[in-house]
Amino acid sequence: MSTPPSATLYDVIERRRDVRAEFTGAPVPDDVLERVLGAAHRAPSVGMSQPWDFVLVRDPALRRTFREHVTAERDAFAASLPPERRATFDRIKVEGICESSLGIVVTHSQARGGTHVLGRHAIADAGLYSTVLAIQNLWLAATAEGLGLGWVSFYREDFLRGLLEMPADVRPVAWLCLGSVSHLETVPDLERHGWRSRRPLADAIHHDRWTSRRTDA
Repeated sequence: MSTPPSATLYDVIERRRDVRAEFTGAPVPDDVLERVLGAAHRAPSVGMSQPWDFVLVRDPALRRTFREHVTAERDAFAASLPPERRATFDRIKVEGICESSLGIVVTHSQARGGTHVLGRHAIADAGLYSTVLAIQNLWLAATAEGLGLGWVSFYREDFLRGLLEMPADVRPVAWLCLGSVSHLETVPDLERHGWRSRRPLADAIHHDRWTSRRTDA
């Protein structure tokens, strides 16, 4: 089998991991950070609206406050689990907020681009999808640069909006922990710890019409 010309891209996609425990805390050089943010900013967006912004969070006090909030939300989720799932979840680290080099909060503004956003008239969430594409670009660029990135999702949007003094109409979509790492795990954390296994590609492919099949909950 021949090697595709874009093999390097496929390698980056394969190596990408949601990093929590491997951060070293070493600073990210300014030129590298600008390249990673530039890759995010070049993401496709509906109607060329570019509805994202990036809040770089280095302040240790802000990061500690956010981590305390995330810890409380993690504990609330853990309390909702049945005992056997709780035991598995207790082994999983869900954030590297203070260990990473910095936090990048990616935000979304539905008002960006004005009232008449080309391509959004039938799908209101198309702008939000655009912001998520920027996150994916950022993640892959970080991996290509040898950095680690972890997406923190154990938070309430109103809390983070208030913490960073965002306008009411700006949505914090993701807190991304970015930084230098000792290594990247070869197997994703949730798979290594037995939380969930990767779904086979064949189970996700349908031909012409939706095909009902038995899937795990």
